[in-house]
Amino acid sequence: MTSTERTPATPLTIAVLGPGGVGGLLAALLSRAGHRVRCLAGDDTARTLREDGIRVRSGRFGEFTAEVDAASGLTEASGPVDAILVTVKHTHLDAALERVPAKALGDALVVPFLNGVEHPAALRARYGAGRVAPAVIRVESTRTAPGVIEHASPFVEVDLVGDPVPRERLDALAGVFTAAGPATRVLPDETAALWAKMSFLTPFALLTTRYGLPLGDIRTRHRDELTALVEETAAVSLASGGPSDPAQALARYDDFAPATRSSMQRDAEAGRPLELDAIGGALLRAAERHGVDVPVATRVVRELAAGAR
Repeated sequence: MTSTERTPATPLTIAVLGPGGVGGLLAALLSRAGHRVRCLAGDDTARTLREDGIRVRSGRFGEFTAEVDAASGLTEASGPVDAILVTVKHTHLDAALERVPAKALGDALVVPFLNGVEHPAALRARYGAGRVAPAVIRVESTRTAPGVIEHASPFVEVDLVGDPVPRERLDALAGVFTAAGPATRVLPDETAALWAKMSFLTPFALLTTRYGLPLGDIRTRHRDELTALVEETAAVSLASGGPSDPAQALARYDDFAPATRSSMQRDAEAGRPLELDAIGGALLRAAERHGVDVPVATRVVRELAAGAR
């Protein structure tokens, strides 16, 4: 997809690897906007999506069903795609990428909607530096059953980056997303965008999961620990080339509803694998590289790794 080959009004073919809460919502919105969407999932889920489509319940976008194509993987025989949205969790990433051989992608953009800061390098090693455009999404969306999506937040906001990717390709894809519903902007600094999310997500995810409590209890009963972890994460972000504003991060936490829970916490409660290495582990590795002391983060990650609650 280039600015000369496509316009936001031209239908695209977009693959979605992992049509869960985020991927399913994006797939449905893009399909409803007139794009051809190909979901990549396990055989049973793919069959359900082909037969029933994706059903969305959303206060923002209404209730609707979107038709999608679905298969277990991407092949050269299935035809080219303009972009592939990678919306699986890190705990399933390696296995999921086996569904997407590099030869089958052609010139498609690879757009990962993943937590953490280390995945762009791994994806670029696999697919090529100029084709990976990381995205940050702000949304509360849950897959309640295969092909059934509950979108609870009154917004879907996407930041699209990709330092090695030509700006016209990012602008074209941002236009497609925005026309489909998610308000999308292209940011000029990939490191800053990824660390901005990492700085907010890490204290929230680690502490709500460590104590099995919603954010409201964390910010009252464990305020000192939250403050220390926010300050440590901000220091690592700054050393890594990202933003650093601990006071603003704490203010954002205070604005959230008391019952807010993190995705990692929900995974722990459901007995699913945690994205601990992609979030907490990545923070500790960055801290070590830059010589930043992070005693609270080190302890909390160690306790979570040991299964402490």
